[in-house]
Amino acid sequence: MQLVSYAEIAAARTVLTAMPPSVGPVRTPLLPVADADPARPLLLKPESLQPTGAFKIRGALHAASAVPEEARSRGLVAYSSGNHARAVAYAARAFGMPATVVVPHTAPAVKVAAARSLGADIVPVDAAERETRAHRIVEERGATLVPPFDDPAVIAGQGTVGLEILEDLDRLARPESTGEHLTGHGPANSGFARSNELVVLVPVSGGGLISGIGVAIKSVRPEATVIGIEPELAADAQESLRAGTRRQWPVDSRTRTAADGLTAEPSERTFAHMREVVDDIVTVSEAEIAEATGYLARTCRLVAERSGAVTTAAYRHRGALLPAASTVAVVSGGNIDVEDLVTVLAD
Repeated sequence: MQLVSYAEIAAARTVLTAMPPSVGPVRTPLLPVADADPARPLLLKPESLQPTGAFKIRGALHAASAVPEEARSRGLVAYSSGNHARAVAYAARAFGMPATVVVPHTAPAVKVAAARSLGADIVPVDAAERETRAHRIVEERGATLVPPFDDPAVIAGQGTVGLEILEDLDRLARPESTGEHLTGHGPANSGFARSNELVVLVPVSGGGLISGIGVAIKSVRPEATVIGIEPELAADAQESLRAGTRRQWPVDSRTRTAADGLTAEPSERTFAHMREVVDDIVTVSEAEIAEATGYLARTCRLVAERSGAVTTAAYRHRGALLPAASTVAVVSGGNIDVEDLVTVLAD
């Protein structure tokens, strides 16, 4: 299977940056963590700061921009546990299209409500039926399906996260750069700038984000280490990557984790990318995810959902499994229910 290329990711970035600031994704900063281990300084890439609260806006907008004018009246269709639903609803509204999103009954209320508030028609189903129902709606209406990860346009859009990481690291590495324009912390980043070794930690679910980021990073810095992070209770991607072939877990097994955004399984397309550009996948426990979510809020002043906090959890609790090098952790989303946030802050 042909992989998404660096050129396609660069082209996606051109499309996204040409959008009006009120519509397009924001360029999220790299934020230094002051109490990180000096031997492996940490920068956070907070995609939780996107207008829809997660990285998914990048792929959804890029895919929506490619829909022919004559097909836009028939709308967009998506299936999602939450963040992709919101992103597709946002993209549909930006391009004047109707949107229908199929969600599992167990999807977090805050994410479903956000998609509905953007004008999407919500179709709740059992988790195992969401993809089938979405395809049926597409056939009935002649609409355009925007998959959450199994699509070249979506992967290319998500890969723009990797381009931004590379560009901002390059600025930090310049002798004359203090990094002030990137983070506001200036010389605090000097330890990171001096290191030639790089580790990028990326949450893994269906694999679209790590596929795009992996291609971007490895195309420019092939010596860098790209590591996926997923919950122990949904470790199908780790098992698959280490076995060299896709290992499918039952839906009921994958949905045990409280990190609801990481319950999908890689497709043939994303797994092909992962085999080429991902060095390893490390898992974290539910307790470690909860601790990291609270830590990001209390110490880093970042509201992250549990799915977005897994990379920080790996850095904090699984350091022995990670290279001792300068690290970038992607915080993929921040759409957490208030009650859940209160829970992790109370622990």
